[in-house]
Amino acid sequence: MIYQLNADVRNFGKTISKLSDVDIYTCYQCGKCTAGCPIVMEMSHTPNQIMRLIQLGLKEEVLNSLTPWLCAACETCTTRCPKGVDIAKIMDTLRILARKEGYQSKEPNVVKFNDIFLNCIKDKGRLQETHLAMVYNLKTKQFFKDADIGRKLFMKGKISLSSDKIKGTDAMKSIFERSRAFLGKGE
Repeated sequence: MIYQLNADVRNFGKTISKLSDVDIYTCYQCGKCTAGCPIVMEMSHTPNQIMRLIQLGLKEEVLNSLTPWLCAACETCTTRCPKGVDIAKIMDTLRILARKEGYQSKEPNVVKFNDIFLNCIKDKGRLQETHLAMVYNLKTKQFFKDADIGRKLFMKGKISLSSDKIKGTDAMKSIFERSRAFLGKGE
């Protein structure tokens, strides 16, 4: 029996390939991406499963998955891929597409973390871990989470309550604005 892929199935894979500029069809499911992923045990689908779901055109399952939101973009998967598939870039593309199309993460704190992280980069030009932790804990109503370890790190001089702004933060903000315009958010 010969199966033919319907247009929606083909279109989802082509859309992801086009948006990410990565040919998702070169993935042949060797599993090296999954074997190297440091947070695979927390994901709802492994990286190679996400690749296969995209190839099969299972848009709903992919965009409703927690996996793209948990991806740390460490690029271990990309480095390990024998075919040079930039899986980290695909995960980033999936996060962008999911938000653009109104898909909600099953774990809303992941989206909050992502937003706080990106706003910190935009405003300060770099990640400031203390700021990230404090704002995240406030927004998720976990007011005293990490307080004990934070105090110990502060007392040892490992973290600071303030950070120096880097030069070029205006350029960083410009990059973010162009990205928002490109995504149609126009903010």
